[in-house]
Amino acid sequence: MDEAPTAPVWSDRARADDVGVRSGIALAGAYYRDVVGPLVGTRWPGLPHAAARLGSGSDVLGLDDAMSRDHDWGLRLTLLVPAGSVADVDGFLEAQLPRTYAGLPTRFPTSWHPAVGHQVEVAEAHDFVESRTGLDTRTDLTVTDWLGVTGQAMLEVTAGAVFIDTAGTLTELRRRLAWYPDDLWRYLLAADWARLTQELPFVGRTGTRGDETGAAVITARLVDIAMHLGFLLDRSWPPYPKWRGTLFAALPHASTAAPALAAAVTAPGWRGREAALVEALQVLSARQRDLGLPTPTPAIENFWDRPFRSLVSHDGPLRASLTDPDVLALPPEVGSLEQWVGNVAVLTDPTRRRRAAGAVAPPPTDDGTP
Repeated sequence: MDEAPTAPVWSDRARADDVGVRSGIALAGAYYRDVVGPLVGTRWPGLPHAAARLGSGSDVLGLDDAMSRDHDWGLRLTLLVPAGSVADVDGFLEAQLPRTYAGLPTRFPTSWHPAVGHQVEVAEAHDFVESRTGLDTRTDLTVTDWLGVTGQAMLEVTAGAVFIDTAGTLTELRRRLAWYPDDLWRYLLAADWARLTQELPFVGRTGTRGDETGAAVITARLVDIAMHLGFLLDRSWPPYPKWRGTLFAALPHASTAAPALAAAVTAPGWRGREAALVEALQVLSARQRDLGLPTPTPAIENFWDRPFRSLVSHDGPLRASLTDPDVLALPPEVGSLEQWVGNVAVLTDPTRRRRAAGAVAPPPTDDGTP
């Protein structure tokens, strides 16, 4: 129960001093060391700053490959400086950066900004975090603040490589955002177990009616929830769906459920799907028990008198262990925004996320009423 949050398993996949590897992180580190750092250091000696490869992009997770390079990949860097220096540093780099480095252009368009320009993201540290997560880290974070973030948004701040941090601000922010407060973590675990309990018997119910397509759809939903639960159990931020399976398989503990989850989505019939799901959920239940969290034994039971399997309540014991009044006041079985919202346009927009989670008031109507 006192284990530290899992460090990103991809952090050592690329060395910043090896340009020949041509991974995005290695390239960014060399770009800072050879070009950006000397330029800024000469112009503003002693300027407090951090340089890192943060934000979006498969290279932040160390997962970029040859295919990644057809768009938005290249000489990208995050440079965090005092607020009063942002505009000056950004303009200076636009004027002073060479045209190319390591055979790559320093200025190029991106899918979100088609104008050609340098891709050193210059920002103040707290502003950068807020742009990615929606969190105002100059203040204490509330339960509602935490409910409005996604794992992917947090990875855009806490994953990736930091090459230098002379002020220490970025390091401290990454420490603060490493993981949920303990009671909120338990609440989110309970929500995932509740979601699994609600639909596990439906795999068999649809299958016995000859609806194998419906059984497969429900199975896929449950596998996605189980994977999210696995990330929570290993205290590792879950990425967005494109990389979820890849990084789930690299988790230090929950990944032992990966073969059974794979079998669940590939089984030809509902009985095989249900059996594989049960196996995976038993593995995850054992992981929870190993963490010292309240966990029922056994984990699985029959669903009434029907020939289907169901979960013994995991969410009830977890919610009974909560002590934080703000977490206790949350509705059971709901969880965080990414546990009940699937719309990409909401999940990728910090303002929409916070509004949906209740952290931001909705915009007024045309007549001025809220």
